[in-house]
Order: sequence, then structure tokens, then C-alpha cells
Amino acid sequence: MDMYEKLAILTDAAKYDVACTSSGVSRGGNGGLGNTAAAGICHSWSADGRCISLLKVLFTNYCRYDCAYCINRKSNDVPRAAFTPRELADLTIEFYRRNYIEGLFISSGVMKNPDYTMEQMIKAVRILREEYGFNGYIHSKIIPGTSPALIEIMGNLVDRVSVNIELPSEQSLNRLAPDKTRTNIFLPMGKITEQKEISARNMVRYRHAPKFAPAGQSTQMIIGASEETDFHILRLSQALYDKYKLKRVFFSAYIPMNNDRLLPSVDTKPPLLREHRLYQADWLLRFYGFRAEEILSEQDSMFNPLLDPKCNWALNNMHLFPVEVNTAPYEMLLRVPGIGVTGARRIVRARKMAYVDFDGLKKMGIVLKRAQYFITCKGRAMPYVTIDRQHATLMLTSDSAKDNFKVTAGQVSQLSFFDMSQLNDLYIEKQKERMVINV
Repeated sequence: MDMYEKLAILTDAAKYDVACTSSGVSRGGNGGLGNTAAAGICHSWSADGRCISLLKVLFTNYCRYDCAYCINRKSNDVPRAAFTPRELADLTIEFYRRNYIEGLFISSGVMKNPDYTMEQMIKAVRILREEYGFNGYIHSKIIPGTSPALIEIMGNLVDRVSVNIELPSEQSLNRLAPDKTRTNIFLPMGKITEQKEISARNMVRYRHAPKFAPAGQSTQMIIGASEETDFHILRLSQALYDKYKLKRVFFSAYIPMNNDRLLPSVDTKPPLLREHRLYQADWLLRFYGFRAEEILSEQDSMFNPLLDPKCNWALNNMHLFPVEVNTAPYEMLLRVPGIGVTGARRIVRARKMAYVDFDGLKKMGIVLKRAQYFITCKGRAMPYVTIDRQHATLMLTSDSAKDNFKVTAGQVSQLSFFDMSQLNDLYIEKQKERMVINV
């Protein structure tokens, strides 16, 4: 099998991993090949929304595990391939010199065992860093069950590391991925957090101390393969941010690929709207000061398909509104639907010089279509707007239905500019059949 046949197989096998983001770290060339800019990786996107600045590839799709949801499970009859460390390093440098890529995203199936697999990945990264002097961005997956010593080595070589949780509960993991354990996933996460803290202390003491995974760590969860609620998933995400200081939690709508009695039917559509709502809620956790328990609860455990999580929270807490934009604290402005982080900062700066009115808010980029039901300017609501929960709910849901949804026979389906059923079919077709080489 030649190099490009391997590339075709292993880039196609890697396309289901969505953890592909901006680097979050800056590093100069220092006489080597390439550099890393904090926002320099994800400036270019493919038609299906994926970053094309990284060579995103598996080291191998041979795998000794039999995870029910995975296309590369050992019981599947699919083409198999594996790079050698030298082949992967040479391929990366070849693509970089052609200006196809800026960095590498590397994951792998589990060959003999987690440690052996990680050793092969480390060899490839070492060739890139030490032999070629490659300073570009590298994101490496850490195989669950890998020994702490190998995690430390890889973390000192790459910019970002990640350990995929895959399934949101231990029960689902035991049922759908019996070869993996909760312990083997969370121990590496803890080791990465510990090493980052040691690295931060060393950086204070020693000027040239090595940086351990300077862009941090992330993880991914599959949404829709098991029965966990949105509240369970969001609460787990909150715990991961609190305990392991993760940079991102990624959510991947489950794409049916295997016929298995433990999984949803292969005719099931990917829950794209649910994935979208989780990303919106995740944004609230990371940038808006929300906690998971504020957004959802055990009794109200699934997102409202007609409203984004911030609007839904505001409507359920109308006793906190309306907010006077000229006097409200910054933290409360962040909780107003239609006001983002940038908008809240602009309001705080502008009101130091003069009273802010609705025309001024519009010029600042505030989305008054949503914010008007929750704010006042100089003690007055926007003309012809009633600040009332029932009225706001009616107007916001009707706008949402008009712009994004069609409601028929009590069922909600996303419409947007095209029929969601057609979009789902196209999404599955692209994911299953299109070879994404990211070049």
C-alpha cells in the first residue's frame, strides 16, 4: 500500500473527531520551520464547516477495541492502514512546504496497547520537532490508559492534548465501549492538569523552562448514542472545566454507522439541533458566568428547541428583568439575551460619558430583536414593547419558528434556509462518503 492510499484511509477515518480549534498559543519560528499564532490555525474552513489548515489524520485505524459507535471497531470490515513514524513526519513536512497546512492533528486507534500506540505517535512528533525543527501547531490525542511518563513526554512536545470521554456516563461507557474504563479516561486528564500546574510554577522560577501543552487540553462527547439528558451532559462539562481546567468540551452529534442493537437505528438522523444548543450553553458556561444548574435542572432536563439557552433562562427568570442598561453591573448585562461580551463592554464604556439609549445600543451591535424584552434605557422600555414574560415568550418563539423552524402536528424540525431532512441527509452523506484530507 503506498503513502497516498494510507492517507486516503486514515484522513477519512479521522473526520469524526471534531476537536479542531484555534491554537490558543503563539510561538515564533526560532530558525526552524513554521510558527504558531494564537488564532492562526482556524482561519480557513471546508464546506462542511471543518478547519482545513491542519492535517487531521489517524496514525492507524487498526484497533483492538470494539466500541459499538466507532467505524474503526475491530469487528468492522473496513480498509485498514498504519503509518510509520517516519512516514507521518515526512508527509506533514511535505504538506507544510507546499503551503497546504499549518499544523498537525494526530489521533489513533489502539494497536497492541495504549502505551505502544503512544510510543509510535511520540516518535513521529519527535522527528517533526527535533529533526525537522517544525514549530507549527500540533494537537495530539492521548490514548486512554496511557502511562503518566508517556503523557509527560507528549505534552512537552505538542501544543494541545486531549483525552476523549466519548460517552457522558460510566453506564453508557460500560455498555457501548466495554474495553474502556472511566478510570483510564480521567487519570490521564488529571495527569495533564498536574503537569500544567508544575509547568506554570517552573515558568515563574526558570526563564527557559519547557512549556507543557501550552494550548491546554480538551475532550469530546458523542451526543445521541446513549440516553443521557442535556442536563447530565452540561453538568459533566461544568465539572470538567472546574476540576481539569479544560479549554474546550466538544460535542459531536452521533452519526449512525454501525448496525448494533445497543445503538439507535441507522435511519436515525444526527441530532444537529441538540448539538447546537449544547454548544450555545457551553459558551454561557465559559464566557458568561452561568452554571449548569442555572440553565437546566433535573425536572427541566432538555433544551427548548424553539429558544436558545440564554433566552430560555431569561424567560424563566423574569423577576430579574428589566435591566437598566445605564446602571446594571457588567455581570448582569452579560445575562441579557442579545448582549454579548463585546456588547456589554461597549455599554460599560459608553455610559461613563453619556446616557445610553436604544439608538446607541443598536450602533454598538446589540441584538435588540431579543434584548428589547429585557432592558430599559433611562427607565423606559423600547417603544411599543411590553416587558412581560408571556408577551416575550410569544414574540421570541414566533420569531424563532418563523426564522428557523416549522412546527407541524406537534413536532419540531429545523428549517433555516433549507429543509432539515435534506440537510441531515447531506450531512450523513458527506461524513460517510467524502474523503476529507484537509488540504
